[in-house]
Amino acid sequence: MSRSFYRNLTILGLLSLCHTAYSSAKYRSYLRLKEQETGTLPLDIIIQAVVSLIVTMIGIINTAGEFKEISATKSLERKSWETLRNIPSFYIFNHRGQALSPLYEEQSGAS
Repeated sequence: MSRSFYRNLTILGLLSLCHTAYSSAKYRSYLRLKEQETGTLPLDIIIQAVVSLIVTMIGIINTAGEFKEISATKSLERKSWETLRNIPSFYIFNHRGQALSPLYEEQSGAS
C-alpha cells in the first residue's frame, strides 16, 4: 500500500484517540453531575481506545521507513578504531582559548 495511505491511517488513529480522550472526559463530568462514584469507563470507550492505538501504531510503523539494527555492534563492525574515536560532535570552536589568541598573535608578531 502507498505511504500516503498509512499517513492518513495515522491521522485517523490520532483523531480517534483524541475523540476517546474527549469521550472519557465527558463521561467523567457526567458522573460528577450525577454525583456517582467514578468507576471504570464504559466498554465502548475502552474498545475505541485500544483500536485507535493499534491503528495509530500500524500507521506509524509503516510510515517510519527502514529500521536500523538495534545492536550497535552491527553498524560498528566494519569501522576501524581510528574512525570510532573521531566524534565531530565533540569539536568545540567557541571556547575560552579564543580570548587568548589575540595575545598570542601579538607576542609572536613582536618577536
